[in-house]
Amino acid sequence: MPLSVITPILLLFGLLGAGAWVGLGLMGVGIGSLELFRNLPVDRILAQTVWNGLASPELLALPLFILMAELLFRSNFIGGLFHALEPWVRRFPGGLLHTNILGCTFFALISGSSAATTSAIGKITLEELKQRGYPRSISMGSLAGAGTLGFLIPPSIIMIVYGVLSQTSVLKLFAAGIIPGALLAFMFMSYLVVYSWLRPFEVRTEESPGGIWRERFSRLPTLLPFIVLMVSLLGSMYTGMASPSEAAALAVVVTLAIMAIERTLSLRNVMDACMGTARTVSMLGLIIAAASFLSTAMGYLGLPQQIANQINALNLTPLQLIALLLVIYIALGCFLEGMSLIVMTLPIVLPLITAAGYDNIWFGVFLIIVVEMAQITPPVGMNIFVIQGLTGEKLGAVVKAAFPFFVLMIFFVFLLAVFPDIVMFLPSLL
Repeated sequence: MPLSVITPILLLFGLLGAGAWVGLGLMGVGIGSLELFRNLPVDRILAQTVWNGLASPELLALPLFILMAELLFRSNFIGGLFHALEPWVRRFPGGLLHTNILGCTFFALISGSSAATTSAIGKITLEELKQRGYPRSISMGSLAGAGTLGFLIPPSIIMIVYGVLSQTSVLKLFAAGIIPGALLAFMFMSYLVVYSWLRPFEVRTEESPGGIWRERFSRLPTLLPFIVLMVSLLGSMYTGMASPSEAAALAVVVTLAIMAIERTLSLRNVMDACMGTARTVSMLGLIIAAASFLSTAMGYLGLPQQIANQINALNLTPLQLIALLLVIYIALGCFLEGMSLIVMTLPIVLPLITAAGYDNIWFGVFLIIVVEMAQITPPVGMNIFVIQGLTGEKLGAVVKAAFPFFVLMIFFVFLLAVFPDIVMFLPSLL
């Protein structure tokens, strides 16, 4: 393998292993590689690519979606969601465990962050499930799996980043995530049903003290804030009334109005939400800028083409290529968080995928599901640490609880590879 290929890889692991910030580490790899192997004005290339990477209009939606999630995290929204869902799943096989799946699914529709979804829903459901005698393992596992839906179901922060880096329509990516997100949630719920049938003494349905249907409908009004927010956000985008950025701005205004009505709107909450947004956006901005520069640097070195030639020499079928990439991403996901995983590999992998006949939109959904899997794999899986912080359980126990849902996601990836229309149906209508 040429030295120009080996050196960037060694630089990358050296910098990240030394504890450098991901964004600075990626930038350092690009600078070091160009200085060693090319006689180019690196400072000018760096300045131009960083500007181009951060000047994309689509990125305007990013801080707005993050701000909306930060505000919702500080409201009573999640408590109302659990209150409305409880009577609908109480007598279903698996009982209140389904509130983890449905709660994460609904919150993902207005969040965009996996860790935020896991934390927000887990703060309500984990303690409630513990008090009602549900096994700790399946409670944690179902939350770990469902929490990953925050990345897949629109509006997704990571979809915006992928869309910008791959020059793919963000609106079509949002549409592409709806059916796979719903199917994956259904698969998780089906697993809970089977689990409850196999272990009826551990997971039981609960009886209602009164009329079940009267209770169900009496609690539906607590979903009104969610419905208003979802319609204002998704409805404005898919009816063509607003771009993703404009819809995100509208959603922030609606969120503030909801908080004012429920009397959780305060200067302290708004300031905390803004500070949380600033920290997250700063981190993402540095990574996106570094990724843009690293992609350009690797292009000058010819690294993507060299690696592509190596993989093409294997003469893999499209399904075999997906299997190989899945193994590689699972391995990398053990050491890199999701955003880094995407920005580091996209310049190399995307040409291989398009050459194999897969669409950029389909690959975006595939990549996001793989990133979701990285969220529940040790030692850097963010959802695992979120759940450990909420429960105080050992890391190994959380990983073991999440493993069945990890396997389900592997199966789901191959399902999408065999039936790509699951992803492409809604985008084809836009």
